[in-house]
Amino acid sequence: MRHNTKAYKIFTIFNYTFLLLAAVLCLLPLVHILAVSLSGSAAAAANAVTFFPVDFTLDAYEKTVGNENFIRSLMISVVRVILGTAVSMSLLLCAAYSLSKSDSEFKGRKIYTWFFVFTMLFNGGLVPTYIIVTQLNLTDTMWALVLPTAINAFNLILLLNFFRTSVPKSLEEAAFIDGANHFQIFLRIYLPISVPAIATISLFTMVFHWNSWFDGLIYMTDARNYPLSTFLQTVIVQQDFSKMALNAEILRNLSQRTVQAAQIFIAAVPMLIVYPFIQRYFVKGIVLGAEKE
Repeated sequence: MRHNTKAYKIFTIFNYTFLLLAAVLCLLPLVHILAVSLSGSAAAAANAVTFFPVDFTLDAYEKTVGNENFIRSLMISVVRVILGTAVSMSLLLCAAYSLSKSDSEFKGRKIYTWFFVFTMLFNGGLVPTYIIVTQLNLTDTMWALVLPTAINAFNLILLLNFFRTSVPKSLEEAAFIDGANHFQIFLRIYLPISVPAIATISLFTMVFHWNSWFDGLIYMTDARNYPLSTFLQTVIVQQDFSKMALNAEILRNLSQRTVQAAQIFIAAVPMLIVYPFIQRYFVKGIVLGAEKE
């Protein structure tokens, strides 16, 4: 009956209209970037492009795809996302499983938990982290981009609370009675039940690694080792086209705006492709485990 009232119908219309406008506002910048990347150099330089290409051309994409430095950076980012997500999720899952146990099962659990919470408020800082990475000879390696950010305390707390509130204790006790050990319980009970939380935190981790540019700038002394975000920051923000491997003749015939727009759009596509496959788990993974036991 409540759903058939006039007030509820008005609210539904208003709600859908608001969400539609919000979605359009989020998509318009990406549409504009795509239009610029597909436009001619004169139209792009004159700011004559809005949401539709002017003097349609694929030159910017041809030059971007043919740029070996861009492709190298793209591959480095792909490897970083895969390796970084795998390392982070492995450590987070093992730590969350251990810390989700009761005090009687895991002596000192609260001490370890508060240790991780403390790192959410205070950290060693940029200079000590840089010194450690340098002393371990990790500069100009993939591990300099993966290991310093392998454990995110917020994601750990989220996953820990999910384990404590969403995995029935009776299942674990029944498994112990049947002779299962902690490793078997972790693989056969916790992981299958925790798919929404794992998918959500994996998405957080992938987006972080894909968008992170500052660590590549300080840990990579050779520009050939830059991940994609660092490469784009160098080319677009610093306007350093020396790293684009384009000769003077090409630069004269090609607008910087169209090339930059093409690179930005290509960099945004992977996350746009990944998100729809994880989206159905996203809301559920955020909500579950949010309440404290």
